[in-house]
Amino acid sequence: MKKTNVTLSPLTADDREQFILDNQSAFRFGALEEFGERNARFEEEGEIISRKTIEESLDHGVAYRILADGKAVGGLVLKIDETTQINELELLFVAPSAHGRGIGSGAWREVERLYPETRVWQTRTPYFETRNIHFYINKCGFHAVEFFNCKHPDPHDPETGKPSDYQAGDGMFRFEKVMK
Repeated sequence: MKKTNVTLSPLTADDREQFILDNQSAFRFGALEEFGERNARFEEEGEIISRKTIEESLDHGVAYRILADGKAVGGLVLKIDETTQINELELLFVAPSAHGRGIGSGAWREVERLYPETRVWQTRTPYFETRNIHFYINKCGFHAVEFFNCKHPDPHDPETGKPSDYQAGDGMFRFEKVMK
């Protein structure tokens, strides 16, 4: 089997709109795969992740396109804290047509190579994204450190800071990977 060459390329202004659409498509695929067509977990009509959420992430982070053999197949957004070096993976997605080829793992290795001063990486993912949970724990070496839900809301998230903001059974895992 041919090894896929995975690289990261800084997101350009010209590619911002396609990045948003590709991100929504990838997240929608995961939710529909898990729940089917009748999914009440959408942030906006028809989208599991809203344009607003993605745009805020892009506006306050460092964004990259994930390239596989030179072709855009995904993307990621990082929040880098130069002072504490406790950095955050805000978004990571790979096009469903490119799943299972080691692209996400290759992209994560590139992130770690680009940011060697990082002390701790943090990220979050919804409880139902079992593919993501497997990826972060088993492929990238993260550890689940917290589970936000109606009994334990995320105190740092203004959108889900109250128990009533969680639907019954909803939740988000918070992961960390200690580097140093």
